[in-house]
Amino acid sequence: MSLEHFFKNNLESVDKDVYDIIAKENKRQNESIELIASENTTSNAVIEALGNVFTNKYAEGYPGKRYYGGCEFADQIEILAQERLQKIFNAKYSNVQPNSGSQANQGVFGALLSPHDTILGMSLASGGHLTHGAAPNQSGKWFNAIQYGVKKEDGLIDYNQVRDLALQHKPKLIIAGASAYPRQIDFKIFREIADEIDAYFMVDMAHYAGIIAAGVYDSPLEYAHVVTSTTHKTLRGPRGGVILSNYPDMPLKHRKTKSGKDILLKNAINSSIFPGIQGGPLVNVISAKAVAFKQCLEPSFKEYGEQVVKNARVLANTLINRGVNIVTGGTDTHLVLVDLRPKSLTGNIVELSLENAGLTCNKNAIPFDPEKPMVTSGVRLGTPCGTTRGFKEKEFEQVGNLIGDVLDGIVNNNKEEVEKVTRSKVLDLCKQFPIYSN
Repeated sequence: MSLEHFFKNNLESVDKDVYDIIAKENKRQNESIELIASENTTSNAVIEALGNVFTNKYAEGYPGKRYYGGCEFADQIEILAQERLQKIFNAKYSNVQPNSGSQANQGVFGALLSPHDTILGMSLASGGHLTHGAAPNQSGKWFNAIQYGVKKEDGLIDYNQVRDLALQHKPKLIIAGASAYPRQIDFKIFREIADEIDAYFMVDMAHYAGIIAAGVYDSPLEYAHVVTSTTHKTLRGPRGGVILSNYPDMPLKHRKTKSGKDILLKNAINSSIFPGIQGGPLVNVISAKAVAFKQCLEPSFKEYGEQVVKNARVLANTLINRGVNIVTGGTDTHLVLVDLRPKSLTGNIVELSLENAGLTCNKNAIPFDPEKPMVTSGVRLGTPCGTTRGFKEKEFEQVGNLIGDVLDGIVNNNKEEVEKVTRSKVLDLCKQFPIYSN
């Protein structure tokens, strides 16, 4: 039974309200240009796998060691997902059960740390993620979270500060990875610092996983003790998380069993996910992850990842020509962090105006931002979705100029008129590159 047939003959007849809302969201995605860097568009196959009969199955535990009967095929799909994921990143171990990237991070913390231990992560204000020790997050409440940042002159990670903070505070875990940092992270330097103080080193590659899989961004698997990721964003799968490592049999330095025996990294992570923070895994989501991983192994995905970065660089250069600043002066990745201060604009105003014009993004703080978090001096833009629907350099140059038109419309006090004209141009472009035809 096809997904279209299922929706048309079941969902619509059972719950017209939900069906109509889904239809409106489908229309919104088709008729807007999605520029949120943490979003992407999955294939029809991933969506079809996501809505399958595995949603009925409880499978607490791991393949071969379940707490429920009837898990033969749940085991098969989870093992398949693990094997494909490990092949993508040349890893020796994986856990595909985390329901999100945040829970993947939480699982690692539970495996390696105890409450009140010291961690060292990138500050939210510099482009880091909430789960890397930000004060409002559980990671900032349960642990003694020390934060490193970027240099004011160029917006790049201050590796000297990282080392100084590590030597001063002796964290048990150092975290690299970011949600709004557009440049290559030097994982080798981080590992050297971690080794110097006998700390664990974790990389959250959620934003970069797809371009790492495509070979256009350095892999952290060579250096990190453990790596976490989401499966959406640049990896172009369903929403979820994963954990990887090339050190699965490493005895943990700071933990032992009650009888004094060594605890291995893989066992600590597995038990931290289940029963530590999750019950039964979402096997239907794991099956959709497996489909996405298969697509990541195809040659076309490498081409996709390369195009994502090419498009981001074109977008950044176009916006510079339209009179804004780009944090760090450019990008090595899928994202562009725009500094709106040269036009005396704020992120909250620009985000709303761009959405009115059919260009969806998110307001975002820039390093050393003078504005409040709900105002911001910047917006974050990404190219994964546009690249998925077929945009190349020509189209992203056009997108950059459409954004520039909207910014100028706000500055010149004729934003409603410019939004309307831009919306029409966005619709024309979207019709040339449809996402889901049905």
